[in-house]
Amino acid sequence: MAARLQRDKLRSEGLGKYDNAIPYLDQNYEEIKAKCLQNGELFTDPQFPAGPEVLGYNELGPYSQQTQGIEWKRPQDIVSDPQFILDGATRTDVCQGALGDCWLLAAIASLSLQETLLSRVILQGQSFQNDYAGIFHFRIWRFGEWLDVVVDDLLPTINNNLVFVHSAEKNEFWTALLEKAYAKLNGSYEALIGGTSTEGFEDFTGGVAEAYNLQNPPNNLLSIIQKALQRGSLIGCSITVRNNQIEAVSSLKLVKGHAYSVTALQEVNYQGKSENLIRIRNPWGQVEWTGPWSDDSSEWQEVDQQVREQLLVKMEDGEFWMSFTDFLGHFSNLEICNLTPDALSQDNLSQWHSEVYEGSWRKGSTAGGCSNYPSTFWANPQFKIQLLEPDDHHHNDNACSCLIALMQKNRRAQRCKGGDMHSIGFSIYEVPKEGVSNEPLQKNFFMMNQSLAHSGSFINRREVCAHFQLPLGEYIIVPSTFEPNQDADFIIRVFTEKQSKFQQVDNNLCESVPPLETVKESDVEDSLKEIFEQVGGKDKEIDIHGLGKILNKMISKNKDLKTGDFCMESCQNMMNLMDTDGSGHLNMMEFQVLWNKIQKWLAIFRMHDADKCGTMNSHEMRLAVEAAGIKLNNKLLEVLVSRYSDENMGISLNRFICCLVKLEAMCHFFTKMDPKKTGQAVIDLPQWLLLTMCG
Repeated sequence: MAARLQRDKLRSEGLGKYDNAIPYLDQNYEEIKAKCLQNGELFTDPQFPAGPEVLGYNELGPYSQQTQGIEWKRPQDIVSDPQFILDGATRTDVCQGALGDCWLLAAIASLSLQETLLSRVILQGQSFQNDYAGIFHFRIWRFGEWLDVVVDDLLPTINNNLVFVHSAEKNEFWTALLEKAYAKLNGSYEALIGGTSTEGFEDFTGGVAEAYNLQNPPNNLLSIIQKALQRGSLIGCSITVRNNQIEAVSSLKLVKGHAYSVTALQEVNYQGKSENLIRIRNPWGQVEWTGPWSDDSSEWQEVDQQVREQLLVKMEDGEFWMSFTDFLGHFSNLEICNLTPDALSQDNLSQWHSEVYEGSWRKGSTAGGCSNYPSTFWANPQFKIQLLEPDDHHHNDNACSCLIALMQKNRRAQRCKGGDMHSIGFSIYEVPKEGVSNEPLQKNFFMMNQSLAHSGSFINRREVCAHFQLPLGEYIIVPSTFEPNQDADFIIRVFTEKQSKFQQVDNNLCESVPPLETVKESDVEDSLKEIFEQVGGKDKEIDIHGLGKILNKMISKNKDLKTGDFCMESCQNMMNLMDTDGSGHLNMMEFQVLWNKIQKWLAIFRMHDADKCGTMNSHEMRLAVEAAGIKLNNKLLEVLVSRYSDENMGISLNRFICCLVKLEAMCHFFTKMDPKKTGQAVIDLPQWLLLTMCG
């Protein structure tokens, strides 16, 4: 928790921006390289060691057939004259090997078309000649942050050939090292099998991707692609797989379920008419389209010779031309990664406003599932967007363009543990006329109101993205997994063409904690006095053991409650709350105040334990704690559910009271340390240790 708070502070100061990238796994490239050069040794990466464990866990597991005979070698042991980049990085440097990561390689091939973008990922000054120390590094965007990822140059080989991605030139290694850095980010090479080009596009640029269904394309798709290429956007395409024909090759040599990159558009004069051609590249570096406008097709003979010589390169390099009509007829999906917010606007270059927020779904607290689960949907994180100005030059004077992208984090790395992408999506609700405060909407609102818009069908992809035209006003965005109780972290990015405000809607902490009451001895209940005198003796004071005896005796009178005895931890927390003089004992009046609280909390517990099973649902814990006078935000709620719920996400009476006592004690302590009510408390180390050790 301390590390997370520190990281949040550093982020607010700019850590994670491109020019202030975070060293991944705390590995600083310059420091490691300098140490290796000083010691005259080559870097070996302890965080991603060359061996079976980084290859994979199933298909590429230690005992799989595919990994037999693999040797890890440095480029200098493979060829006599290794080069990091030879004659510039180009798309022909990206040739797929024995790994099903064509989606990633299509993104790299597209990236190579943009020298400026490529130089942001492949940092300058790296080579096998000058200050070579066996270490290389790449800058990769990851879930809202730029990371600097270092790798050693030990690469998997069989018979002295690279097993995975390689260049057409055997002595060029930038693509193999970049693939290794990306595998390191995801935990293994096998974690890269299967995906969409948008993942790679976004991770190499920090951009935002949109997908188009080519079976029902927009009328201006050709214009969209032209503008995307002009702006340097990265573009991928694929053919949907049916009947499990993954990477099956059609009669015209198109590969189904395989990621291609779009590299150019060109208009040519053919038989007196204008023909739009599109250039596509297969990251295999071979297997090309054999239909019209392919390398050896007759159509080229009727094109001006100068144009033909400029466009047509007859070689088996995986790149080919086809007509735009055939492209729409054969391909199923198109993905475009817009590099900057202004590239999202198809009709003008106005600068878009962008916001990024992190969030999480946690089982039992903030993982409420989609609106099909009305009893828990309200518990999901909520975000409010205020659209304040209409777009320029729009036919509707009240319309505001808004793009929302929801991305789940680190799910590829979960594959080795049996996890994968959740099905995710989001819904948009119009704020009611009376408006909302900066607090979450409750269950009743969602039970009574339909969403105004949504992201479409929930889908198990890393990111879902949708473009909306919304009227001026305020809206609540609710991101969720399809089913409740699925743990995941996410980021949500919102882009608007004109001025807007975007914020997470959450409770303020401890804003209504009731003060400790005071009672006189005459106010103490007679029945309580009798029990107290029996346990407390002549001094009429009790320690935590006596406190436990009295509480358990009092609670046992409630025959309808299914609850066990109060544990010593609960009693210690109660003592910390009520022992105002630090004696370690409670007198009758202090106990009466405590008992008044417990009776109030007991009534709240009964209300939320509707089926009288002895526990309440953890999703209702926020409402129960609020009824006791303490408000929770999402982060604190996640911690409390994790700390006080059982394996079935239930909260017992014992745990509920223990939680409330702890919360009240900490809030009262903060109030004492902040007498001027500034919202900040100053505490020295002895006070901190005393507080935490007693708690």
